[in-house]
Amino acid sequence: MKSVRFAVTALSLVMLCLDVIAGAEIEMPGDAETKVPTPPPVAAQTCVACHGEAGASTNPIYPILAGQNMRYIYLQLKDFKEGRRSDPQMSPMAANLSKEGMLALATYFSEQPPPPNVFNADASKAAKGKQRADDTLCTMCHQGSYQGQNEIPRLAGQHFDYIKKQLVDFKNKTRTNDAGNMTSVSGTLSDEDIENIAHYLAGM
Repeated sequence: MKSVRFAVTALSLVMLCLDVIAGAEIEMPGDAETKVPTPPPVAAQTCVACHGEAGASTNPIYPILAGQNMRYIYLQLKDFKEGRRSDPQMSPMAANLSKEGMLALATYFSEQPPPPNVFNADASKAAKGKQRADDTLCTMCHQGSYQGQNEIPRLAGQHFDYIKKQLVDFKNKTRTNDAGNMTSVSGTLSDEDIENIAHYLAGM
């Protein structure tokens, strides 16, 4: 019975990922022969206090935005603004952002290089985390290198504390802006699984 439930969960996850990708409504800039770097929006200066210069956060409780997928950043800002995701700091920050402002921030941070990874992962926990992530089919949405895609976030090299907190929040359903996929998956994870997966992803 457990294997049947896992198979149903895995199948549901795949279908939800396909729905998210197929349902994208954000217009992306066309390919250009020469890519001109996006100048930092004025609002980006407010983000520096928590997320670091150019989104290269050094505080493990605040996510690294540099190199994160543009669509993911935009949708999170939109969810904070519209109340689908709540945070005592981010919700008021996003409240007065326009669509254009959110897109500008998302584009800017997505184009910044991710900072060097300085996290010292526990090798044993990371190995167990990889196995559990493989069993849970995380790469079906987040891709094999955990770079993410479209609305699916990049996880490779993200802060350990932040990854762990998000998985716990999804499991406890205190974060629910995920169309049900992460809530479903995290519900199958033990506290040890979450710890191990966070070591694996943060160490990539």
